[in-house]
Amino acid sequence: MNPVETGYKQVNGIQMYYEIYGSGKPLVLIHGGGSSILFDFKEVIERMHNQFQLIGIDLQNHGRSGHRDIPETFEQDAHDVVALLAELNNDRASFWGFSNGGNTVMQIAYRYPEVAENLVVASAFYKRSGMMEGFFESMQNATLDSMPEPLKINFLNLSPDFSKLENLFEKDSKRMQTFEDWDDEVLASIQCPTLFISGDKDVMKPEHTVAMWRLVEDSQLMILPGVHGAYMMADFEGYVDKNRIDFTTREVEKFLHKN
Repeated sequence: MNPVETGYKQVNGIQMYYEIYGSGKPLVLIHGGGSSILFDFKEVIERMHNQFQLIGIDLQNHGRSGHRDIPETFEQDAHDVVALLAELNNDRASFWGFSNGGNTVMQIAYRYPEVAENLVVASAFYKRSGMMEGFFESMQNATLDSMPEPLKINFLNLSPDFSKLENLFEKDSKRMQTFEDWDDEVLASIQCPTLFISGDKDVMKPEHTVAMWRLVEDSQLMILPGVHGAYMMADFEGYVDKNRIDFTTREVEKFLHKN
C-alpha cells in the first residue's frame, strides 16, 4: 500500500502535508486530535484505496504539517483543508473525519457547502454534554504525561522535535478545555448526504450521536460495538478487529457509492 503522491502545500501560512492513495472519486481523510493520517486511517486505506482517490491530510500542528502559535479551532482546520484541496485543484470531495476530524468535516460542510459532496462523521460531538461523564473535567488537569504513549511515539517518529510535541499537546488540550457548544444550526444546515458513526462505548454518548443524526436531514446512523475508533483502526494496544473494520468500510463504501 504505497501512496501515489505525497507532498506539502503552502496553506494559510504553514506547510501542510498530504498523501494520496488510489484513484477515482476523491475521499478526504481527516484524523483526530494528537494523531496523523496513517495512525487513524491505515486500515481504511488498505481496504478502500481501490475504490476511491483517498486524500489524507495532516492538520496544523500534527504529523508532518507545520505549526502555529495560535489557538487551534475546528473552523481554522476547515479553512486549511479546503485551501489545501484548492491547491490540489480539487473543488469538491467527500470527507471522512474521525474524532476531532469529525468536528472539522462538519465545519467544512457548514462553511463550504459547495465543497462537500458526502460526509462520514465518525466519533464526533457538538455539545459538551454529549461527552462521557468526567471528560471535560479530566481535560482541565491534562498534562503531556496524560497523552497516550502510542500517539506520542507516532508524532515523534514523524516529527522528531519534542518542542513540537509539546505545542501539539498544548494546542489540542486547550481547544477541548475551551470548547463552546455549537448551535444546532451548524448541523441542521448540512445539505449533503451524511453518515454518523460511533461506538457504543465511545467517548461521546450514543444518544449524542443519535441527536446529531436527527439534526441532519436524511442522514444515516451506525452505532457499532466497541470503544473509540475500534470500528476503523487499531486500539492503543495495537489490536485490530479485522471483521469489524471490514464491516465498517463496506458500509461506508455502500453509502458513498449510493450518493
